[in-house]
Amino acid sequence: QVQLVESGGGLVQAGGSLRLSCEASGRTFSDRAMAWFRQAPGKEREFVAQVTWSGGITYYADSVRGRFTISRDNAKNTVYLRMNSLECEDTAVYYCAAGRIAFRDDAASPNKYNYWGQGTQVTVSS
Repeated sequence: QVQLVESGGGLVQAGGSLRLSCEASGRTFSDRAMAWFRQAPGKEREFVAQVTWSGGITYYADSVRGRFTISRDNAKNTVYLRMNSLECEDTAVYYCAAGRIAFRDDAASPNKYNYWGQGTQVTVSS
């Protein structure tokens, strides 16, 4: 069974930090781009960050650039999202995804990703 499982979410005070993890199983994703999206109630799923298969190139949404860091460990088949300086606006369910992303403009498109995790809740309190 192919699956992505997120972990590390929780409740954190504004200004604090969390690190999310997404572990894949059932197949390797070392040849796929991996990304993080988030979705708040009543809102569309929003792109957060992506890392290419090699780990050498990363992309970030403007809203998180400078605060969040995406990374991956292909030996562990895992992608991470380090979140610093968290704000209330960061509250959402965070999802990891994997896909074959050929162009940078496709990185932020949810329909370009083939595999998704079930999400982990991040709640930032003021």
